[in-house]
Amino acid sequence: MRPDQKPSPTLRAERLFADYGGPPVVKDLTAEIPTGEITAIVGANASGKSTLLRALARLLRATEGAVYLDGADICRLPTRSVAARLGLLPQSPRAPDGVQVEDLVRRGRYPHQRLFDQWSKTDEQAVEQALKLTGLVELRSRAVDELSGGQRQRAWIAMALAQDAPMMLLDEPTTFLDIAHQVEMLDLLARLNQTEKRTVVMVLHDLNQACRYASHIIALADGRIEAAGRPTEVVTAELIERVFGLKVSVISCPVTDTPLCIPYRHNY
Repeated sequence: MRPDQKPSPTLRAERLFADYGGPPVVKDLTAEIPTGEITAIVGANASGKSTLLRALARLLRATEGAVYLDGADICRLPTRSVAARLGLLPQSPRAPDGVQVEDLVRRGRYPHQRLFDQWSKTDEQAVEQALKLTGLVELRSRAVDELSGGQRQRAWIAMALAQDAPMMLLDEPTTFLDIAHQVEMLDLLARLNQTEKRTVVMVLHDLNQACRYASHIIALADGRIEAAGRPTEVVTAELIERVFGLKVSVISCPVTDTPLCIPYRHNY
């Protein structure tokens, strides 16, 4: 952890229900995010993964129960206070027309600004570091809407990095990235976790990547937690069939010694 790095906050959901004005999507869910670790939220489509992340980030208000950030109801905390502790990458974010990459990344410094503050050297360093880490230095003057899907995704991740929050919540951070950039981005998040003890929570579709990079797995089915814990403890063939309706063989990855799911071939 850097000398100026704030300790990672605690985050938990308690008897949480969340919806979009209809039937509940997340149902009576209680979960604690391990501090200083990487948590991957996995599950089939429409299982409630993104809804849970949105509720944890206060983008979606609970209809019942609550989310607690450092022991306080997150919905009762000031916006800047939450933003200083939680960095967020939502699913399919949209930038204003014509905004340049560097301008977008600079917006990540909003929680650290005050009404009469000048743009500081610390702000500048945070933006430069975020651009460097995401390989966007040479694209800093390009308009975000002119970039490829993968480049746009990296620009949004750079904004989240510039926010310099001790906890990062990311909804499908590898969307639009090719396999090389997926590994590069997940390696970056793992490095931030290891060197700066940042807590990382991310929704992932690739179960094998979740097992490889996360030390804690939350598997959702129909808005409820089907299993939670260390990948080696909870990721089994039985769990995958219950959660995804898919028959697999689970073996130990020869590279990382983490669970590796090999689907059976369907017979048509």
